[in-house]
Amino acid sequence: MGLHYILQHLDRPGTYARVLFVDFSSAFNTIVPELLSPKLSQLSVSPATCQWIASFLTDRKQQVRLGEITSETQSLSIGAPQGCVLSPLLFSLYTNDCTSSNSAVKLLKFADDTTVIGLIQDGDESAYRQEVEQLVLWCSQHNLELNTLKTVEMTVDFRRHPSTLLPSPYQTALCQLTARLDSTSVSLCVVAVKVVLVPEGHVMTVAFAIELSIHELKRHLASELRVPADVLQISLDGRAVEEHKSLMELGVRPHSSTRMEMSSTDPSFHPLRPVRPLEHDSMPDVITVQVEADGGVLQEVVVEIERPRHQKAFLGGYRHRLTGLEYHHAAVQTLPKRRPDRGVAVFSRDTQTVELKSQAQQCPVSASTQMTGIGCYVSCMNDRLVTPGTYTTADEHHDRRLRAVIRLQTFARRWLAQQAVDHLRKERARRLAWLEMQERRRNEEKEEQLRDRRNRWLNPKRQEDFNLLYQALEKWRNEEEQRISSSLRGAERKAALCALLDQEMDLIAAIGRHHIAVHSDNYDKAVRNFLDKSASPHQRRAADGRLIEIETQNTIRARELRDLYNSISLTTVSQEQRLHFLMTLKHTVKEQECALTRDIVDLVDREVDLMTRGVKSAKLEGLRKRICTLLLQYIKTPAFNPEVAKLLKVPQNPSQLKNDMILCQYCHRYLRLTDFIMSASGSPNRQCRQCARLNNIARSRHDFTFYKSILMRLRADEQRLNAEAKIPFLLKVQDMQYLVEAVWASRSALSANIDLYNLAFVRWDRQKDWSPWNCILLSKEETSAHLETYDTTLIHEIERKHTQARRHFSQVPVMSEQLDTHPAAVLGNQLVSKPITMAIIKHTRDTQTSDH
Repeated sequence: MGLHYILQHLDRPGTYARVLFVDFSSAFNTIVPELLSPKLSQLSVSPATCQWIASFLTDRKQQVRLGEITSETQSLSIGAPQGCVLSPLLFSLYTNDCTSSNSAVKLLKFADDTTVIGLIQDGDESAYRQEVEQLVLWCSQHNLELNTLKTVEMTVDFRRHPSTLLPSPYQTALCQLTARLDSTSVSLCVVAVKVVLVPEGHVMTVAFAIELSIHELKRHLASELRVPADVLQISLDGRAVEEHKSLMELGVRPHSSTRMEMSSTDPSFHPLRPVRPLEHDSMPDVITVQVEADGGVLQEVVVEIERPRHQKAFLGGYRHRLTGLEYHHAAVQTLPKRRPDRGVAVFSRDTQTVELKSQAQQCPVSASTQMTGIGCYVSCMNDRLVTPGTYTTADEHHDRRLRAVIRLQTFARRWLAQQAVDHLRKERARRLAWLEMQERRRNEEKEEQLRDRRNRWLNPKRQEDFNLLYQALEKWRNEEEQRISSSLRGAERKAALCALLDQEMDLIAAIGRHHIAVHSDNYDKAVRNFLDKSASPHQRRAADGRLIEIETQNTIRARELRDLYNSISLTTVSQEQRLHFLMTLKHTVKEQECALTRDIVDLVDREVDLMTRGVKSAKLEGLRKRICTLLLQYIKTPAFNPEVAKLLKVPQNPSQLKNDMILCQYCHRYLRLTDFIMSASGSPNRQCRQCARLNNIARSRHDFTFYKSILMRLRADEQRLNAEAKIPFLLKVQDMQYLVEAVWASRSALSANIDLYNLAFVRWDRQKDWSPWNCILLSKEETSAHLETYDTTLIHEIERKHTQARRHFSQVPVMSEQLDTHPAAVLGNQLVSKPITMAIIKHTRDTQTSDH
């Protein structure tokens, strides 16, 4: 919020800001409860809450313990406890009435941090100094001590010629306050005020500062008596006193006492009754003691007796009903007595002894035989005749159980087989769907590559696109020459070849014109992109993740120059607007005096003169281009535009250029190192980029799009497998061309596929990083089946290609560092038979023998 105020204010001319960061000494320990309670009442806080907060802040018991020594208990009635969640809130409420009365001064507060922002206009600092003085005075009246060591001031001034600033008003206000306190020390004295409650006659004695007003006294007594302050009426000697007058204005002398009467204007609803009964007032509220001052003079000082605001809670135990004496319970006040250690482990017998239980079992029917006898009749109506069935032997029983088990297993295995078949069917469907998706993806990629290639033919934008056009032109010319040579003879053949040469020249000229137009468009885009980057604001990431943009003088200067260049570059403007743009350019560059600015001013004056003479705009096109070129050179000079220093690739120190200059063997020009194509060996070619491009157009006409695509795919795959892979990133496109054409003959090692769109390099040994001597060229369909069994002949052929690649790249110093110290054919991922393994071992031994 403070930064918003400052930036919004500094947008206007002739302004600056002064910011004072205020720090309080022990801020939370200086809260006075007597001053906080009236503030809470004004904020519409309920009286019960005010009393609760006052009870919370007063009569707090504290002790200091060092080892086994504990100090005596002390009572504190000022400040808020450190570490309490209420302390920042109470301090904020305590300083709520400290506000700014002027709109040009902003007072921002957050807990105990206070910032004063003075928005200065035309050097007028009177409002800012007045608010700082008011802040210092308010802090002295509310028991807040300012930390002079940590209170600092900052000035924000973006003016080109800032004026000399006056000393900080903070130190001036402190000096004035100190002098005022020395001169008016009498006003800080305390007097004893005896207030008689009418008509009860109860006397309340309070110690009160002599400089405070009667209104403050009424608010304090209202909080003590728990009545509204507006119903109290205070009179002195029978006359009502005005609320705005202080005790000193009423004639009360320092360190003395006075007697006043206080009554209620509404005694029926708000009677004045003391909170404490009279029998509890054995101790007076205020006593007067004599203190020896300087020079041995005795001086009377009024001392206020502080009583607890509330009764402490009962902690537990017993209370006598008649006497009210408390007896604490020994179980909660005394630590349990520790039993002596007898040195023997004792266990309880109940947990170590087995417990036996006896339970009687009774059948539902008597176990004895019941029959008819003397004196007992048993009915036989429910009896039934039991006939023995067929006897089953043990073998028959086991045979029947076996058949049942076999039947159960048959059904279970049938169910398991059905589940397995369903799973295989789903896997087959999933595999077919995946293969179809892969095939569709490969077709889409190939179509996308062909579509991109066709778009590059029709609408070339980059140098690679024009190389593609020249390669297509060369392919067309070769086909036409073969057709003419095979079908025509003699003079007709010569005439056809001459016509073919004319067509080729026309096509080369058309491609050249299109290249010039594209280069012009690309140049304009590059210039505008460069200007936008230099004019972009600085970006920083905040702690909460938000992106913050910061404007500086350099970025503002770069934005002005960018807008000026865009205005000068416009072609469809009126003559008045063009003159306005030229005058703006002239005034801008005349701020710096050098040969470049003088040339720009001369060209501007020349164009203005020609425009006033009525020269047409078409004839001024060359002059305007020269002005744009010189203006761009002016913008790219760090002395005039410091923001472009980080974007320029040319060293600002000319002595550094001599180490990067190389002679081109073709055009015989000394060019920088960046104008040459670097090879994998780290040494530049003796042919610059422009000569290589012309040679490709006139002679070879190669297209490296295929090899660049293979290299990009290889780098992405290796980066995914190993984040520390180095060799793929050391190779250039020319090295990839040699590896594909000379080593692998531009075809797949398995299927001999010659479609360069569908070829990719993978590792020969999966456990090692990719390298030219640890790779195999396959089609994209064959990469997933790379782990299958290979024939011995194919293995030896791949090893031969690895040896050829190793021999070629061992001549490159950067690549030779990556070679294995003991090269051997490691085939840990190949599944071959035993004879093949023996042949490989023999070949390895021969290789080692030849190495030695």
